[in-house]
Amino acid sequence: MPKRRGPGAYYIAGTERSGSLGAIVFMSMMDEHEFQRKSEAAFEALRKRLLELGDENEFEVEGGSGKLEIEFEDEDETRFVISPNAPVRQIWISALTTSFKLGWSDAAQAFVQEKTGETLNQVMSRILSEKLGTAIQV
Repeated sequence: MPKRRGPGAYYIAGTERSGSLGAIVFMSMMDEHEFQRKSEAAFEALRKRLLELGDENEFEVEGGSGKLEIEFEDEDETRFVISPNAPVRQIWISALTTSFKLGWSDAAQAFVQEKTGETLNQVMSRILSEKLGTAIQV
């Protein structure tokens, strides 16, 4: 779990597997206009990739009202919801009975989950792989 190291900075410990020493991830505070621009770009890139993956993996991608929804063709009618939360400048993902909150990282030039250091695409890859039972790369 990352540890807070000053305003907006988190230290993410390395893993034995990678042998890395860890990284500092800076969660940038930005104004609403900049957040809107970056989140819209991230959503459009994610939407395009999810549409490709949906065709191959039997799920539907819907967009509207500034959010994306992934609907699975299973008996539970499982749904993942990805939405911007402008007041806190985060992208929130509701999936697998969990809420994932990602803030902008200047270092990664991407939205990053503070707890794990994963980018938006990495979080989506992990949760889609877990749901579908096969490796998915977003």
